Amino acid sequence: MIRLDKFLAEMGIGTRSQVKQFLKKRMVAVNGKTDCRPEQKIDPQTDTVCFEGKPIVYAAYEYYMLYKPAGCVSAVSDDRHPTVLDYIESVRSDLFPVGRLDLDTEGLLLITNDGALSHRLLSPVHHVPKTYYVKAAGKVAQSDADWCERGIDIGDDKHTRPAKMEILTAQADSELLLTVTEGRYHQIKRMCAALGHPVLYLKRISFGPLALDPSLRPGQYRALTQEEINELQQMSIGLHIED
Repeated sequence: MIRLDKFLAEMGIGTRSQVKQFLKKRMVAVNGKTDCRPEQKIDPQTDTVCFEGKPIVYAAYEYYMLYKPAGCVSAVSDDRHPTVLDYIESVRSDLFPVGRLDLDTEGLLLITNDGALSHRLLSPVHHVPKTYYVKAAGKVAQSDADWCERGIDIGDDKHTRPAKMEILTAQADSELLLTVTEGRYHQIKRMCAALGHPVLYLKRISFGPLALDPSLRPGQYRALTQEEINELQQMSIGLHIED
C-alpha cells in the first residue's frame, strides 16, 4: 500500500504540492471516485488510478541511460558542480547513479532507483565488465596491452585484475578500447599513467550488457528498453547465483 499523493508524485504527475491541488480540483479518480485525499492508501496492483481520465500505470523502478557529459559529478547532490541527476527530468526523489565517472570523464551511466540491482552490479566480487574509449599520450605498443592482460601495479596493495586493451591507432597519440572488471579510484587513468601514456580523453562506452546509445549526445538520456532491463536483471540473477 502507498499514499495516493506519493504514488502520483512518483509517477511523474507533479510535485507533492501540485498533486494536492489536483486532488482538490477532482482531477484524480481512484476506482472511478474523485473524492480523494492525499493520505489515502492505494494498492497500485489492484486499484485503478486516473489523472484527467487517463489511467496511470505504476512503475516501481525506473531505469535510464545517461550520456554523462564532462563537468558534472556522479552524485545525487553537490555544492560546487551540477550532478548527473540535473539532466534527468523526473519528479522521483529516489533516483541515483549506479557507480561513478570522474568529473572530466564522459559516457554511459546508469540511473535508477533499483537498489538491489545496483548493489549486484557494483559489488567488487562480481567483476562486471566496463569498456572505455581512451585517447592516451604517446604511441601505445602491444607490450602495453600485454601488461594489461597480466595486471598492473597502480600503487594499491595489489595489481589490477587482468584487463583487455585493444589498440585502435598508435601514432603520436593513441586511441584505445580498454575493458576492466573493477572499479578502483581513477583506475583507467592510473593504469595508463603507469604504462607511461597519460589519458587525454576518456569515455565509457559500455557497462555490463549495456552499450552507449550512438544517438545520444552528451547530457542526453533515454529510458532503458525492456530488453535492456531484462539483460541487466538476468546478469543480476547470474551474479546472485555465483555468490
